[in-house]
Amino acid sequence: MDTQQIENLIQAGIPDAEVTVSGGEGKFEATVVSNAFEGLMPVKRHQLVYATVREQIADGSLHALTIRPFTPGEHEKSG
Repeated sequence: MDTQQIENLIQAGIPDAEVTVSGGEGKFEATVVSNAFEGLMPVKRHQLVYATVREQIADGSLHALTIRPFTPGEHEKSG
């Protein structure tokens, strides 16, 4: 898998998300900014993103994904 494929999968599963993926060789980091995270605890945010790539993790094409989930307001403050 490459960064663009992962971005596309996450974007398909969370349509309003701004997604940036970096990394390679099966190990990636995704920054995901979405209104869908509003009011969710961190573990629920991660579960939402993992659900978009569950199949790729299960079949081994994606080995590791570090997720940095933010609401738009949180992302503004972090940057």
